[in-house]
Amino acid sequence: MVVNPINISFNDPLYLHPSDTPGVSLVLDPLIGNENYGVWSRAMLLALRAKNKLGFITGASRKPAENQPTLHQWERCNAIVLSWIMSSVSKEIFSGIIYFTEAAGVWADLKERFDKICGSRIYTLHQEIALYSQSSSTIFVYFSHLKKIWDEYASLVTLPFCSCDTARAYVEHDQHQHLLQFLMGLNDSYGHIRSQILMMNPLPSVIQAYSILSQEESHRNVLSSSTIVNVPAAAFYSSFNKGGDSMKCENCNIPGHTVRLEIY
Repeated sequence: MVVNPINISFNDPLYLHPSDTPGVSLVLDPLIGNENYGVWSRAMLLALRAKNKLGFITGASRKPAENQPTLHQWERCNAIVLSWIMSSVSKEIFSGIIYFTEAAGVWADLKERFDKICGSRIYTLHQEIALYSQSSSTIFVYFSHLKKIWDEYASLVTLPFCSCDTARAYVEHDQHQHLLQFLMGLNDSYGHIRSQILMMNPLPSVIQAYSILSQEESHRNVLSSSTIVNVPAAAFYSSFNKGGDSMKCENCNIPGHTVRLEIY
């Protein structure tokens, strides 16, 4: 007879929080294929780590034997993780994984099918970075999209990661490239402040440049709002005086209007 576990520690992967319900999508954008597998898998790994359920897809949390008291609880947790994955993929992919019984098997299958680092995707990212510009977007929207492309590229390419001088120089060069790419795509209206940023020594980081340009954008918006507020009064004054001396009031004989305004 299998006895269900009575007490499960909060830090145990078999622990289920009241919020750990099936059918919840843990990521914002569902998996649709090779084009977003890198971003999707990273988001899922972070979410599952936060839920303390990472072992169910890595194989670290193995299924207990039939006579173990934790078997039922493991099956519950496994089913919930399965439902989380199935709720985070497109309908086309969902139909191909519905018959899996273990979360680790689904994860391995998706990785085998979609974790393909190919030159065509890297080429596409380079092309998008080169052609992407601010256009009608705000500084925030423009920078956020550009950063998303940089992050995806970094996830596909193995970069040096150590504390040596060569690695630090490479990272610094990479950051300078980001700065130049960011400044190149700005609208021409930011040409003057772009020149000022490029004249700084040393060059600022791309985050610092973004902060400077965001402040400039906010300042322009304030000035633009002030101008709009003053327009109606100016337009009224211009309309009131239209015609000049050719208009005379029939009551007071004063030029500039036709009927004297009575104030009560």
